[in-house]
Amino acid sequence: MTPPTLRTWAKRGHTPLIKVRGRSQGRYSIAALTCYQRGERSRLIYRTKRHTDHKQGGRRNFTRTEYRDLLIAAHQQLDGPIVLIWDNLNVHKDNRMRAFIDSTDWITVYYLPPYAPDLNPVEGIWSLLRRSSQANTAFTDPEHLIRALRHGLRQIQCRSDIIDGCLTETRLKLTTPHLQAQ
Repeated sequence: MTPPTLRTWAKRGHTPLIKVRGRSQGRYSIAALTCYQRGERSRLIYRTKRHTDHKQGGRRNFTRTEYRDLLIAAHQQLDGPIVLIWDNLNVHKDNRMRAFIDSTDWITVYYLPPYAPDLNPVEGIWSLLRRSSQANTAFTDPEHLIRALRHGLRQIQCRSDIIDGCLTETRLKLTTPHLQAQ
C-alpha cells in the first residue's frame, strides 16, 4: 500500500518531488469484512499477512484457505449467518472456495458487478486508511508499516459510524429480512 501524499510544497511553477530511498522489503496484504446488521453495531473484521517470498514467485495475496479461515472466524465472532457481498477477485470465485461456501448453511454469497469498486464498502475503508494513518509517512521498515496499518484499522474498528458511512457511500441498502433461528 503506497501512502498518498496529502500536502507538499514547492515554489510556484516547480513541481514538488518526493524522493524515496530503498526497495520493497516485503509485501503485505489485508483482507477485510465490513459487517452490518440492523439494530447492531457495525463491525470491521480483518487479517493482515506479510509475504516474505513474493520476489521469488511466491503468493502475492491471500490464499483460498486464508479467506476461508477469515470467514469461519467472522462466523464465530458474529455468532450468526453471513451474507457475503464479494467483488470478482479470482480467489473469491475459485471452485474450491465455492465448494466450501456451498457446504455451509451459514454463508450466502452475492457478487458485485465487474469493475464496481464504488459498490464495495471495504473500498471506503481502504480510502480512509490511506488518508489517515498512511498519509505523508515514509515507513522505516516493514514492521513500521504493519504497525501503522494495524493502528489505523483498530481506530476504524472502534468507530462504527465510520463503517456505517462506508456503506452509506455505496448507496446500497440493508434489505435482507431478519433470518429466523431454525
